[in-house]
Amino acid sequence: MERRWLIIKNLINTVRDYFKNSDKILWLLTISATAYSFLLIFSLQRATESNYLKSQFFAVLIGILGAVLFSVIDYNNILKYWYLSALAGILMAVSVFIFGITVSGTDDTAWISLPGGITFQPSELIKICFIITFSKHLEYLAEKNMLKNIKGVLFLLIHAMIPVAIIHIQGDDGSALIFLMMFAVMCFTAGVQLRYFIIAICACLAFIPFIWTYVMNDEHRSRIMALFDLDGNALSDYGWQQYQGKVSIASGGLTGSGLRNGTRVQNNIVPEQQNDFIFTVAGEELGFIGCMLLILILILLMIKIILIARKSQDIAGSSICYGLFAILSAQTLLNLGMVLGFLPVIGITLPFFSQGGTSAMSMFFGVGLVQSVYLHNKLNIDDRLSLSYKKLLSE
Repeated sequence: MERRWLIIKNLINTVRDYFKNSDKILWLLTISATAYSFLLIFSLQRATESNYLKSQFFAVLIGILGAVLFSVIDYNNILKYWYLSALAGILMAVSVFIFGITVSGTDDTAWISLPGGITFQPSELIKICFIITFSKHLEYLAEKNMLKNIKGVLFLLIHAMIPVAIIHIQGDDGSALIFLMMFAVMCFTAGVQLRYFIIAICACLAFIPFIWTYVMNDEHRSRIMALFDLDGNALSDYGWQQYQGKVSIASGGLTGSGLRNGTRVQNNIVPEQQNDFIFTVAGEELGFIGCMLLILILILLMIKIILIARKSQDIAGSSICYGLFAILSAQTLLNLGMVLGFLPVIGITLPFFSQGGTSAMSMFFGVGLVQSVYLHNKLNIDDRLSLSYKKLLSE
């Protein structure tokens, strides 16, 4: 009995020491976003027979355990075995071509069906693999003084285009766009010169007619044209989801109708309100105040990640942080843009808030990597301060 109590006591002390050294504000913001998400999912699932909250809870639980595991491992050791992340990413990408399915509410074959009716979206976890491999690539080029070299930049572009091309072939162009934005943010913050970005932007603008004609399909073009359909024809097709979403948000007014009181949520009027359009649930039932609180949490998360990146002692650590920042900021902007009708619907989840197990897990894994950067940079600083203090005493 005494031995068992000692084990429990040691476990409690270990957990206490971990949270004492980790970034408590980052954990608080992450858990706050997740708790808010649970409230919205709990409210909206009355409109369906699916138990979204249960599946989301288990996904978040796995995500938290994975985040803690990532954070206690020195990120330098994680990067040392970058090829394992590369292999895992390749295997997940290839598996979609073999076992991939199209789930309800989507038009791409980017999912894998698991036993028990569980669906799994590999591209979400490939984002975490990309953060690891690309951070290692940036660190290597920085050590070789090749970040400002055209050859080094071209190698980075090739690295990024591999997942972009594979995911585009799967039909998940929303995720492909996120990878491009991760590539741009991580390169820019690592020190790749501005002229390369100007060249890339000019090239993209020049290729718009080609992309419109040969890369986009009829559905892609219709979704874009729906944004400018002034005669209302798009409301019966590609613009219907966005129109209903804006009506739901507007109906909430300042304070909303209250959780589980929204009639539009109850009748499931907005398609995919549990996923890409969960912001409309916040708008109708919690109003303008609820929407602003949601956005504030995400902005504070972005700021916190940037602060940790700026304190990192090496380019690898800062690149990991900026990689997660790129996912968080890009998906937030694109999701809110399409929900509010400023951007076409491209199937982008709202980080931490949208129902989706794979998305929730990947975001928590990303937080774990950022915590690793914070934790091990902090421990290294504390060790150096301790040595300096001991040296001072000896003198």
